[in-house]
Amino acid sequence: MAEELVKETVAKSKNFLEEIIENDLAQNKHNGRILTRFPPEPNGFLHIGHAKSICINFGLAKRYGGRTNLRFDDTNPTKEETLYVDAIKEDIRWLGFQWAEERYASDYFDQLYAWCQELVQRGLAYVDDQTQEEIRANRGTVTTPGTDSPWRNRTPEENLDLLERMKNGEFPDGSKVVRAKIDMAHPNMLFRDPILYRILHVPHHRTGDKWCIYPMYDFAHGQSDSIEQITHSICTLEFDVHRPLYDWFIETLNIFPSHQYEFARLNLTYTVMSKRRLLELVETGVVSGWDDPRMPTICGLRRRGYTPEAVRNFAEAVGVAKRDNVIDLSLLEFYLREDLNKRAERRMAVLDPLKVVITNYPEEQEEWLEAINNPEDDTAGTRQVPFARELYIERADFMENPPKKFFRLSPGTEVRLRYAYFIKCDEVVHDAQGNIIELHCSYDPASRGGNSPDGRKVKSTIHWVSAKHAITAQIRLFDRLFRTIDPNDYPESGSWKDNLNSDSLRVVTGYLEPELANAKLGDKFQFERMGYYAPDPDSRAGALVFNRTATLKDTWAAQAQ
Repeated sequence: MAEELVKETVAKSKNFLEEIIENDLAQNKHNGRILTRFPPEPNGFLHIGHAKSICINFGLAKRYGGRTNLRFDDTNPTKEETLYVDAIKEDIRWLGFQWAEERYASDYFDQLYAWCQELVQRGLAYVDDQTQEEIRANRGTVTTPGTDSPWRNRTPEENLDLLERMKNGEFPDGSKVVRAKIDMAHPNMLFRDPILYRILHVPHHRTGDKWCIYPMYDFAHGQSDSIEQITHSICTLEFDVHRPLYDWFIETLNIFPSHQYEFARLNLTYTVMSKRRLLELVETGVVSGWDDPRMPTICGLRRRGYTPEAVRNFAEAVGVAKRDNVIDLSLLEFYLREDLNKRAERRMAVLDPLKVVITNYPEEQEEWLEAINNPEDDTAGTRQVPFARELYIERADFMENPPKKFFRLSPGTEVRLRYAYFIKCDEVVHDAQGNIIELHCSYDPASRGGNSPDGRKVKSTIHWVSAKHAITAQIRLFDRLFRTIDPNDYPESGSWKDNLNSDSLRVVTGYLEPELANAKLGDKFQFERMGYYAPDPDSRAGALVFNRTATLKDTWAAQAQ
């Protein structure tokens, strides 16, 4: 499934944003200057949808010799924290980008206030004493016009006085707002006297107690772009209805003509990206936190073992569209596997152990065998793997009464141990309840390295670890957090959380080759035949923890067939 999606995405013409930029450059618009920006609100952690936006904004600027500013839209002090500012900067750097200038909407509070005063003085804004409920009720509907506020015709002098007193903290929260005076019958509801400022007696994470009135998004965003002289203000499609108001403020104030362009936001199968719902998952303990490896947050992907290259390649493949669509999660996982296959060193690990005793191998003998670190990378070198009389293999690699096409180990059959020898199962040991607890096997000393000198063939190669040398680790087997393609599709009597996958996390004890004791945070491994794994920050010396980043194949696609 993922391969088919890749074929559909790799051969593409220029997207509409590239065409716009190239046309602007051809006309020498803005003197050939390209400046984009990424403007997150520091009220939470970024997710894979934001990663796409980051790649687009930074990627387009880089492609055309421009720059990108990082600007924090910090106009709501009730929800914003320096914690989120720092996390966002870490995420952007992890993705491989560096901003030209670090800016904040709060840098422009003085200028925004001055522009508000100008609008009031020109009779284009007023102070409204209505409550939020009254303003909402009087706004009208898409088919009926709104009703003018009884305070709409205050004089500019009266409004300027009230505005100054609002700024000085004379009025309580919610008692007054400043609104633009546009058209209460406008077909675009956002033009029906939008709110410019509201009163919030809340300290700001950067400006402290200097302000008790704060600008709304629509009044701050376009003007902030203009102050920075952003040439291409690129955002997601839900802001297209805001663009006319964006333009109205810039034209009315006669300031630098930044312009907004919208692209389709990223929607993924088996995933929710609503900040409200992600917060609920965290607060109700469904996940361990914002960086839980099952979360679509960038910090969650990073902890799980994703690579920035995989995310960037995915964003490039998805491309830029003008219409919303849903991307199959398997496409993201395809690019992850493709990248990890090239860079992840191979190791052997057994997660469901079955003991094997090689009866004709000397009891005290051990040897170290050469193993390839990565067959996709000639520079990755080799390592030494210990071999001894007692081993662990995967329980699934043995069947006492196998079906016809079972080619792994069974009584009387022979398999190849990866990098080691041919072994044959001679005896199966059971406990009192009839459970298989041990296999007694014999090995062919002449088959060292996995080849028999007499040319006989075996149909299966399995992995293993030396029981004497193995280290143990906690293995967290992560899977998709939701079991349905669209987690938001549920009966009226149910909840979106009914679609949670109860098997999204299993924890087992793994037996690992000793080389993995040296694993460091950020390392990527392929546990041979098992999948891709990465050390978790919870790891400690002698108490290692590994996260499964991805299986070797798309098991969900197989289930869907």
